[in-house]
Amino acid sequence: MKRLMMYLKDYKKESILAPLFKLLEAFFELMVPLVMANIIDYGISNRNMGYIGKMGLLLLLLGVVGLASSITAQFFAAKAAVGFSTKLRQALFDHIEDLSFTDIDKAGTSTMITRMTSDVNQVQSGINMTLRLFLRSPIIVFGAMIMAFTIDVKCALIFVVAIPLLSIVVFGIILSTIPMYKKVQSRLDQVLGITRENLTGVRVIRAFHQEAKEEERFRENNEALSAMQIFVGKISACMNPVTY
Repeated sequence: MKRLMMYLKDYKKESILAPLFKLLEAFFELMVPLVMANIIDYGISNRNMGYIGKMGLLLLLLGVVGLASSITAQFFAAKAAVGFSTKLRQALFDHIEDLSFTDIDKAGTSTMITRMTSDVNQVQSGINMTLRLFLRSPIIVFGAMIMAFTIDVKCALIFVVAIPLLSIVVFGIILSTIPMYKKVQSRLDQVLGITRENLTGVRVIRAFHQEAKEEERFRENNEALSAMQIFVGKISACMNPVTY
């Protein structure tokens, strides 16, 4: 990771501003339940329409400022992630250009293509999500628990039980899918290898009438890749409904 982080050195400002604006968004979101509680306790119970209107405008302001903070954070996160992936992809290409023919044959052309395309895109998405969720998620979780304690201690105890359970679910799904995604990448390498072989040797394949055989070989590997991706995707998709 230290070697990868060097490609973010030109985007230090964006890497700092993105989580900070997400932190602001989280703060404004956590203020909403407190404002709602005051509207109910002091506005609706006392039938104070002026107070309700004033707090309603405050809610609207919190929503607008929170939205602006979220958009700004996404802009900086995307700029840093795309810039990072651009430099990483260039460094990978330069490294591949310096490899000997023996190293290229040993690594495999399809594998190197996957590393420069799919893998770099995955890392880009990871950087983007990290910058957006690094501060927001823990602040939302623990901030919500603290805010709940300020309103009702008995109700807040639900958070004390729910947070560890949610952590077990989230990290359990993540840890179980990591080795599966490695298998997906391996199968993707195989599909790219077969595609490259067919494009390179298309004349030979046609000369010996091997089109049907190669189509069947590609179909088998492509279907295996699709099945693995669907299987892993179903497990990853369980995170939202299970946590909800």
